[in-house]
Amino acid sequence: MSSIVKINWIPIKEYEDILFLFWEGISKIEINRPWCHNAFRVKTVKEMINAIDICSNRKDIDVLIITGSGKKSFCSGGDQNTRGLGGYLDNNGIPRLNILDFYKKIREIPIPVIAMVNGYAVGGGHVLHVVCDLTIASDNATFSQVGPKVGSFDGGFGCSYLARHIGQKKTREMWFLCKEYTAKEALNMGLVNKVVNQKELEKKTIEWCKIIQEKSPMSLRMIKRSLNAELDGQHGLMQLAGDATLMFYLMEESEEGKKAFLEKRDPNFKKFPKFL
Repeated sequence: MSSIVKINWIPIKEYEDILFLFWEGISKIEINRPWCHNAFRVKTVKEMINAIDICSNRKDIDVLIITGSGKKSFCSGGDQNTRGLGGYLDNNGIPRLNILDFYKKIREIPIPVIAMVNGYAVGGGHVLHVVCDLTIASDNATFSQVGPKVGSFDGGFGCSYLARHIGQKKTREMWFLCKEYTAKEALNMGLVNKVVNQKELEKKTIEWCKIIQEKSPMSLRMIKRSLNAELDGQHGLMQLAGDATLMFYLMEESEEGKKAFLEKRDPNFKKFPKFL
């Protein structure tokens, strides 16, 4: 990190609710609604889904950072001002819960995703950092589940995956009491990976990104798939199997099968060793 003088983020695409930036193989999706503690509306989530899809299709992006604008909040969950009967209302007045689709995108993207938590990670914003692969928090960060306060809950990743992090008892405590937890408390319970001074937050996050970039991308991809597979059920196994197929397609043995078919001959698989 000593060689990094300044991080010059370059915009990838312009959006209304988010900033989508790039620098040296690292991408950043930043919720840019600080006036409401970076609460998301339907449009915000649609933009984040679009941005993460772009990340998935670019070969020059190795790591993704997700964060919020300003120093007070990472994300405070769904914007209650846009909540209607049945969900959060889009421009046509149709209720949506599309943040669930974004959570799945974070799980599915084959690169590491780091939550850079600056301030409050509350409600759906708390679930957002939980589903990321790693979480680095500033020392002023605050973590809380608030669903029962506002007539809401997350029975998916917000419960089951959270319990994998901090255990059943602590998860029930977070949901039943809706308490706030400091960054230090979050670190002690295994909710985050690292706590740093607020001024050092982006620097430390970039430092971790650079370390990750030195590692085998296929190994990281398969590790993420393997860790997700158990909790994600058949869908997780499908993704793991899909990447195993990808690896096989890169091998000479697979190429022999394709070439034989195109050349209208019998394949010679005998020349490939069997690994015991």
